[in-house]
Amino acid sequence: MARMAEKRFSGKVVLVSGAGGGLGRLAAARFAAEGAHLVIGDLDAARLGETAKVMQDLGARVVAEPGDIGEEATSARLVAAALATFERLDVAINNAGVAHDFMKLPDTPADVMERMVRVNLMGFFFALKHQVPAMERQGGGVILNMASAAGIVGAPLLAAYAAAKHGVVGLTKSAAGEGARKNIRINAICPSFTATDMVAGFVEKMQGAPEQAVARITANVPMRRLARPDEIVQAMLWMCGPENSFMTGHAMLLDGGLTAV
Repeated sequence: MARMAEKRFSGKVVLVSGAGGGLGRLAAARFAAEGAHLVIGDLDAARLGETAKVMQDLGARVVAEPGDIGEEATSARLVAAALATFERLDVAINNAGVAHDFMKLPDTPADVMERMVRVNLMGFFFALKHQVPAMERQGGGVILNMASAAGIVGAPLLAAYAAAKHGVVGLTKSAAGEGARKNIRINAICPSFTATDMVAGFVEKMQGAPEQAVARITANVPMRRLARPDEIVQAMLWMCGPENSFMTGHAMLLDGGLTAV
C-alpha cells in the first residue's frame, strides 16, 4: 500500500494577517490544507470570524485575533496567541495592508500618506518586532512580507502606496541580514495587480466598462492580464516551505513581466 505524501506544514504554526478575505484567506486555506495550525488576524472581525469557521471546517486548529495592524498591540497579541495556544510560531505571513485611490502626488492628502505609512510600513515593522524574538527563542522560523511590484519600481498615481511598499522591502532585507545566523529566513513577495477585492475597488472607480479598466491598468504588463490569487499563494507556500531553505532577504516579483521590460 502506497504511503501518503507528508504535508509540508504538518504541525507547523502559521500566522496570517489580513486573513478576512482575498489573498489572506486563500493563503490560510492552503496552509491549513498542508497541515498547519493557524493564527489569523484582520481588522474586520466579522470577516475574520468567517475565515476562522472555514478553516475549522477544513480541520485546522485556528485562533483568531481581530485588530488594526497599524497598532503595535495587534502584532503583540497575534504572537502572544500563537505562543499561548501552540507554544511556537513557525511561519508568519504579513499580508494585511491598504491601498489608496489613483491620484497624482501633489493631490495626495497628508492623511492618506500617513495612513499608508502607518498600516503598510509601520504595521510590518511592528510585526517583525514581535515575530523575530519569538522565532529566535525557538531556534528559527520563516517570515514572508507582502510587498508589491510598487515596492520595486515607481507607481505613478500610487506614490504614497509605493513609498510604503519600498519601505517594506527595505525592512525585509535589513531584518533578513540580522536573522540569518539565527535560522530565521525573511523574504518579501512582490505581485503586480492581482484579481482581488482591492483591485476590484480600483476598477469600480475607473471610467468605462470593467474589462476596459483592467486593460488600462495592465497595459504595461507584457502578459496583459491580472495575476490570479492562486498564482500568488502557490508562490507564498513555496517561499515558506522546507524545500526553499536558502532564500532570505529576497524580494520576489510575480508581475507578468512588468519590471522586465
